[in-house]
Amino acid sequence: MSVFGQLAGQEAVVEQLQRAVTGKMTHAWLFTGPPGSGRSDAARAFAAALLCGDGGCGTCPSCRQVRAGTHADLLLIKPDGLSYGVRQTRDLVLKAAGAPSGGRWLVVLFEDADRCTEQAANALLKAIEEPAPRTVWLLCAPSAEDLVTTIRSRCRVMTLRVPPSEAVASMLAREDGIDPARALQAARAAQGSIDRARLLATDPSAASRRAAILRVPVQASSLGPALAAAATLVKNAEDEAKLITEQLDEPEREKLRQAFGEGSTGKGIAKAMRGVAGAMKDLEDRQKSRATRTKRDTLDGALLELAAFYRDVLMVQLNAGVELANEDRMDDLRAIARDSAPEATLRRIQAIMRCRERVTQNVAPLLAFEEMTVSLVRG
Repeated sequence: MSVFGQLAGQEAVVEQLQRAVTGKMTHAWLFTGPPGSGRSDAARAFAAALLCGDGGCGTCPSCRQVRAGTHADLLLIKPDGLSYGVRQTRDLVLKAAGAPSGGRWLVVLFEDADRCTEQAANALLKAIEEPAPRTVWLLCAPSAEDLVTTIRSRCRVMTLRVPPSEAVASMLAREDGIDPARALQAARAAQGSIDRARLLATDPSAASRRAAILRVPVQASSLGPALAAAATLVKNAEDEAKLITEQLDEPEREKLRQAFGEGSTGKGIAKAMRGVAGAMKDLEDRQKSRATRTKRDTLDGALLELAAFYRDVLMVQLNAGVELANEDRMDDLRAIARDSAPEATLRRIQAIMRCRERVTQNVAPLLAFEEMTVSLVRG
């Protein structure tokens, strides 16, 4: 199957990318789209097509290497911290100035390019303004406005949409063998996000975490339960984030110790080991930044689940004939819709969005969540 086969519901974008593979190449591309639209998947599929001799067959060694992120002519950047600094960007620009090792192109795929600091963005701009003749930059961001004007004006913008639930469900059934009805329910719950839908359909713990979040609107019946719900939401998110980071941190520390020769003997080992402390401190700083980002992302995911629930409540109140993300919880939707007016539902959605903003502004998560859940109390 072609590398573009994984892009559910993105026919217009796929057509443009396929034409570009065999046509005149633009040196800088910007893939935009809301969470779940598959902007990074589209960029990686395009990278595979550019590096494949058959335009992205999906089965050759080159395509498999791009999928794994190990291709010699692919520089894959995935910021995992709060931001991407100027020193990292300068190192990247230096690598991108080289020539491809074997194919036509050296492809730089920069996911979450919107995390660049101001200085990093300036360094990136210089590379895009004066690109190496055989280097192609593929940047990803939620929207073009998330990058500085000077960068986005030099890129060809590919805007992805949230794919229809039916398209996502069809792909999950075809590629992963998931029962079609279950796949459709997961696709609706994930609001078109393929990775999220796959996780909900195949991982019972992910489905259980979602169910715990969606119990909050029912639990928030008075002040006490609302505050308790806030504490539970924050603790569950922190526990999940801690588990994710712990699984990443220790292997990185062990790899660094091995790189410096810990446990070895011989001439020069003592000197090398003296450098471990500084390198370990740098690694710990990066891991701390990643842990903060992971915690924020986990908290934000819970808030988005709640916002989607109240959006569905509003649709029920207005008798709107639209697809509901939480159709599997129709009884709860109808009960809350009966107990309140559309105006109250809008205020609750606004409270959730305000909580999202405050978490990014370093407000203590528990305080932000308590204020939000109190706003959800049904009066």
